[in-house]
Amino acid sequence: MTYGILVEKAPSGELPDGFYYAHVPALGLTTHGLGIEGARAAAEDLIKLWLAEKKAAGEVIDLPSEFFFSTVEISESALQSA
Repeated sequence: MTYGILVEKAPSGELPDGFYYAHVPALGLTTHGLGIEGARAAAEDLIKLWLAEKKAAGEVIDLPSEFFFSTVEISESALQSA
């Protein structure tokens, strides 16, 4: 199974410098790790644990769906008028 992982730098002050969040949208999971590879490895471990727990409980595990990523540019002027 292949799961999409969205990695983003942790905002200043939330975690020590160099940490990134790893989000797994298909499962609603988020974890973190040092650097992008650390966050990715933490996500892989979390996914494995989550799937094992679901399987042990006899729950059905849905296959991951397609994953797309996009961005939206919001201008500073739009933020000032909100």
